[in-house]
Amino acid sequence: MNDKPKILYVEDDETLRFITTDNLERKGFEVHNASDGLTAFEMFSKETFDICLLDIMLPKMDGFDLAHKIRSVNQEIPILFITAKTLPEDRVKGLLLGADDYIVKPYHMEELILRIQVFLKRNKISDKNADINNIKIGNALFDQEKLNLKVGRKENSLTYREAELLKFLIENKNTVVTRERILNVLWGENDYFAGRSLDVFITRLRKYFKPVPGVAIENKRGVGFIFKLKE
Repeated sequence: MNDKPKILYVEDDETLRFITTDNLERKGFEVHNASDGLTAFEMFSKETFDICLLDIMLPKMDGFDLAHKIRSVNQEIPILFITAKTLPEDRVKGLLLGADDYIVKPYHMEELILRIQVFLKRNKISDKNADINNIKIGNALFDQEKLNLKVGRKENSLTYREAELLKFLIENKNTVVTRERILNVLWGENDYFAGRSLDVFITRLRKYFKPVPGVAIENKRGVGFIFKLKE
């Protein structure tokens, strides 16, 4: 039985694809790679993967469209964009489409491998604690394992990063948490791009909780956020 973590890796640069695949396989991953978005989605439809590594500038179907299609059929799998595009609007667009993280070219292989391992490790921890994954928040129900937030009859599918952020806020409810702490704990870094990503996810969580009485995510200007929950 093959228990190696399976990666869908999509990159149109043949040399970079070969080097990255070789390094990942040396670290014990099973890598399935594609050079265009259309082929990648066909592979995704036939196989089960643990994480997706997607370039953005791809032929036939770009990484943004590919991420959107992947998210339409699987809300749980972590998606990591590997890209040369560094503009804030590009990152925000990717996050809104359901990406969990970014790594910018040129990247150090050690950093890429570490980020992959972090996502996979957190997923395993979530699986082992499935029996305590349901958290009631006012009249909402947060299922950490299924990455789902149910508000009344409406079910909101969360990305892995959204669920991770929500769990962190719940664990620190009614307490001001600084931006720096959130970014260092969840992103492992505190820079401009990580901060923009955090803002996107906070906005999305606020939208989900808007109809939930007694729950609010408030800004503490210049400091951070407080997840207010009346119990």
